Amino acid sequence: MRQTPSEESALMIRPLVSVVDDDESVRESLPDLLKEFGYSARAFSSAEEFLTSGLVDQTRCLILDIAMPMMSGADLQKELILRNHDIPIVFITAQDNEVICREVLQRGAVECLSKPFSDDALQRALNVALSRDNGI
Repeated sequence: MRQTPSEESALMIRPLVSVVDDDESVRESLPDLLKEFGYSARAFSSAEEFLTSGLVDQTRCLILDIAMPMMSGADLQKELILRNHDIPIVFITAQDNEVICREVLQRGAVECLSKPFSDDALQRALNVALSRDNGI
């Protein structure tokens, strides 16, 4: 995926938050909210699309749906760990599954938010994630 010069400069100035969710409405709305928060944002429809995007190393935080076809969010988290990509992850889920949330948090996720979540809850989770990424 080639980026325009303005997209490249935006990625250098503002932290890139990548959204991986199979729900089209989330992929359309969440990047707009992230841009309002002051981040660069990219959305991907699957874990595989994210992994092959060329943006894994530039991603400063990942907003990741737990339940997706093929590779789940939890599986992507495991894959990133295996590949030594230490990207802070905020999980989002429409399913109230405490077991899976507990597992992903034990593997280092920042938060596990249930849909629908508030803008404030997401912004707080992003602040924690990005402060972790900066070593603060």
